[in-house]
Amino acid sequence: MNLKNETTGMIVTGAVIGVIAAFLVLFGNPANMGFCIACFLRDTSGALGLHTAGAVQYIRPEIIGLVLGSFILAISKKEFAPRGGSSPMTRFVIGFFVMIGCLMFLGCPFRMILRLAGGDLNAVFGLLGFICGILGGVFFLNRGYSLKRTYKLSVAEGAGFSVVQAALLILLLAAPAFIHFSEAGAGPGAQHAPVIISLAAGLIVGGLAQRTRLCMVGGIRDLVLFREWKLLIGFVAVLAAALLCNLIFTVTGTGSYFTLSMAAQPVAHTDGVWNFLGMALVGLGCVLLGGCPLRQLVLAGEGNSDSAITVIGLMTGAAFAHNFGLASSASGPTLNGKIAVMIGFCVILSIAGMNTFAGKRK
Repeated sequence: MNLKNETTGMIVTGAVIGVIAAFLVLFGNPANMGFCIACFLRDTSGALGLHTAGAVQYIRPEIIGLVLGSFILAISKKEFAPRGGSSPMTRFVIGFFVMIGCLMFLGCPFRMILRLAGGDLNAVFGLLGFICGILGGVFFLNRGYSLKRTYKLSVAEGAGFSVVQAALLILLLAAPAFIHFSEAGAGPGAQHAPVIISLAAGLIVGGLAQRTRLCMVGGIRDLVLFREWKLLIGFVAVLAAALLCNLIFTVTGTGSYFTLSMAAQPVAHTDGVWNFLGMALVGLGCVLLGGCPLRQLVLAGEGNSDSAITVIGLMTGAAFAHNFGLASSASGPTLNGKIAVMIGFCVILSIAGMNTFAGKRK
């Protein structure tokens, strides 16, 4: 496929994903949260009892669909490649702190775009921080940062994370007593589209992201390093399509899906400094991981156990954040959350330095 066709395919993919995200809100997902990898992993963690915040507990079918969509397409295209062993514990730690940054901002890079599409100007501060974090990560990449090579693994090892997602789908449908779901009206966890719609949306987005390698972090990174726009233009298309849908829904009286302001935005706060710093931590960590949370889920579906470990780190970070008061709310960030973000910068910068300069000195 030539570059022109690849770019066209990326634009179409982004537009389809943007439309799907907007319609998920129409069908019941929280406002400006048609897709949010961080929020949905947090909800799933709560449903499994890893945290006790009753407002954010639900096994999100979108996450299940993302992984299984990637898995199915990778198998069909003979791209399923079980591999891993590239500093898994380091990836777990970085994933943990990436989630701390996400919950400071109240969203992942994907939701940041959807918040912009809903008119949330607070996301502008997040975007600026995200770009600065990525530039910080590029600094280390240019100087030789590496988490070392991966190794070929067994099929069972590569498929394990996808099997877990299938098991979660069974738990969602069976709803045994030990699974925790937010009560109606309790908060974002109680707002969701019907299971079949959410699962179908996840499968489609997972398949499209697997084929196009869609990644917000990769898009900005590649633009800086190689002057390559292809990945980034996909997220521009997501923004444009979601924005257009939100405007249509609002103008036609379907509901208020676009409000250009900073105040009173859904599941958001107005502290620009910490929106900036939260997403700066996310951008820095994701560059060092090699992809945003969406990309990590897709890679896990392709058989990458390192990405699966990263996702487990993200879920652990979400549980820790809600158990110890680190997550922000509409009232703003907490003191504990601010401290955790600064610790995150120290830890991730230390990891970056050790994996960039220590090897050279040796």
